[in-house]
Amino acid sequence: MVNPSVSSRDASPERRLPGWLSGDNLTTLTLIISFLLLCFVFATQSDNFLTLNNLENVSKQLAVVGVVSIGMTVVLVSGGVDLSVGSVAALSGVVTSLLWIEAGIPLVIAVVCGLLSGTLVGFLNGFMVTFMKINPLITTLGTFSIVRGLAFVLSAGQTNQLSNEVFQFLGRGEVFGVSFSLLLMLALYTLFFVIMRYTQFGRNLYALGGSPDAARLAGIAVTRHLLIAYTLCGTLAALSGLIIASQLASSAPRAAIGLEFTVITAVILGGTSLAGGKGTLIGTLVGVIILRTLSNGMTITNVESWWQDVASGTALILAVGFDQIRIRLSAEASRRSAS
Repeated sequence: MVNPSVSSRDASPERRLPGWLSGDNLTTLTLIISFLLLCFVFATQSDNFLTLNNLENVSKQLAVVGVVSIGMTVVLVSGGVDLSVGSVAALSGVVTSLLWIEAGIPLVIAVVCGLLSGTLVGFLNGFMVTFMKINPLITTLGTFSIVRGLAFVLSAGQTNQLSNEVFQFLGRGEVFGVSFSLLLMLALYTLFFVIMRYTQFGRNLYALGGSPDAARLAGIAVTRHLLIAYTLCGTLAALSGLIIASQLASSAPRAAIGLEFTVITAVILGGTSLAGGKGTLIGTLVGVIILRTLSNGMTITNVESWWQDVASGTALILAVGFDQIRIRLSAEASRRSAS
C-alpha cells in the first residue's frame, strides 16, 4: 500500500526541482532570461542599441537607480518601505551645492554634509517608524513631500552649477575605460551582499521582516535594526543624488522625481517581497539592469514618453502582482510541509 504522505511530498514542485533551480535562484534565472529576450527585441529594432556608446550610457544610468536600490532592498527585507528616496537624492545635491557655492565651504566637507542630510532623513524615518509607531508608508510619504519642499525652499527653486572636475569624476569619470559610478555601485553591492548574507545583522533583518514578533521574542533588537536599515537607505539615496548632480554638473530641487517608484519596481521585480523577509541583492541588481535596459531601449527606438510612463506603471503593477503570487505559493508550500 502506498503511503499518502510520501506520494504528496514527491508530487511537490519543490521536490521535483533541483536544489540550484529553486527559490531565489529560479527567480534570478527567470530575470536573466527576460533580460536577454529584452536585449534581443531592442537589438532587432535599432542598430544603435548594442553599440559601445549606448552600453556606456546604460552603465552610467545603472548607478543612480542601483545605489538606491541597495538601501531599498535592506528596508523592504526588514518589512518596511521608503518612499522618500527620490526627494532625499534631490536634497543631497542641493545641500552640497549651497554649502560649496553659497557658503564657500570646501567641496569635500560640502559633499559629506550632503551625504549626512540623507543620513539624517533616513534616521528620522526610522525613528518615526520605531519609536512613534507610525506606519512606514505614511511616514515616508510624509517625508517624501517635506524633503522635496525643503529642497525647493533652500535652493529658492533654482538650479546651481557644480562645474568641478573632481566632483564630476564621481558621475562622469572612468577607470580603465569603465564608469567610476558603475564600479562604485558594484563595490557597494558586493559589500552589502556580504552583510546581508553572512553577518548576524543581515540574518536578523530577514528574521525581522519574516515575523517581527518572533524576532523580538528571539532577542533581536528590533528598534536598533530598523533604525540602521532606514538610516542606510537615506545615506545611499543621498549618494545617488550626488551621482546625479555630478553627471549633470548641477543640482536642482526637481532632480530624481519618480526615482522612488523606479527603485521599488526594480527591487520587487528582483524578487524582494513587499511583505518582508525575502529578497537578494543579486536579484535586485538584475531587476535594476532590466528596468534601465527597458527605459534605454524605448528611448533609442523613439517610443513616445507617455508610452514609457505606461510601460513603467505596468512594470510596477506586474512586479507587485508577481510578488503576491510568490507570497501565496510560499504560504501554500508551508501549509503542505506542515501537514
